[in-house]
Amino acid sequence: MKSQLRRAAAAAAVILALGTLNALAADRYVISFPFKAAGTSFPAGEYVLSLKEDGGLVLRRESTGAETVLPFTERIARSAPPGEEPRLVFHMVGDFKPSYSEYITVYILAEAWPPEVDGFRLHTTKGAHKEIAVKGTVKEP
Repeated sequence: MKSQLRRAAAAAAVILALGTLNALAADRYVISFPFKAAGTSFPAGEYVLSLKEDGGLVLRRESTGAETVLPFTERIARSAPPGEEPRLVFHMVGDFKPSYSEYITVYILAEAWPPEVDGFRLHTTKGAHKEIAVKGTVKEP
């Protein structure tokens, strides 16, 4: 009986710890411009980035609840001390509209830096571009 109780307590502790890690691994961003990520166009708005159990990333649009899995090409070792604010890094590039009559600015989600873990490279821009970082806040559980 004591053995079963200890196992149940240990399992509950593990579940609670994992739940806490997942809650800390979600962060909220207010993005003031439309952008592209994972081959999809997103409008400006409020988004939540969270880590999946398998180590992947999910971007959820707060206004609709729509979720998009963000494939990444590599992990990036964190050079800053732990505890740095979460951030998303966008590459700002110029492009022509399909009619080639108007030059527009396109923002592409290139890196994601959740709190307390290494970063994720989502896109590499080979041509000229500028980087813009959007700081996030850790979402309350």
